[in-house]
Amino acid sequence: MLNSKINLLVIDDDEINIFIIKKIVVKTGYNVDMVSKNNGQLAIDYLAQIAEDENEFPHLMLIDINMPVLNGWEFLEAYDTLNPHQKPDMYMLSSSVYENDIEKAKTYKSIKGFISKPLSIDRLKELLRLITP
Repeated sequence: MLNSKINLLVIDDDEINIFIIKKIVVKTGYNVDMVSKNNGQLAIDYLAQIAEDENEFPHLMLIDINMPVLNGWEFLEAYDTLNPHQKPDMYMLSSSVYENDIEKAKTYKSIKGFISKPLSIDRLKELLRLITP
């Protein structure tokens, strides 16, 4: 599994968080191809372009809640209209401490969980272990 390429899409407008995740990805030992988009609309546009490409479509998505243009919730609504063949593991990754955000994440069938920032190496390794590209 360590040699199989895992496609990771991080949707977050926080450049520092993106930088940290890139550093963490390298330290996991997994072969991860990471793409980041700084708002939900850019992510939707990207996913629409690669929807039919199984080699590029993300296996794992980490989605921030509070972003400009399309926030995390709006991204999820737009993502449902794409109706892609692939079913990536999707997690909300947020600094939100609001219980209603955690509960709202549970209402989306596509969301596997809620992760509080910052993302740790151990947590990312755990998520990557669950991926079978």
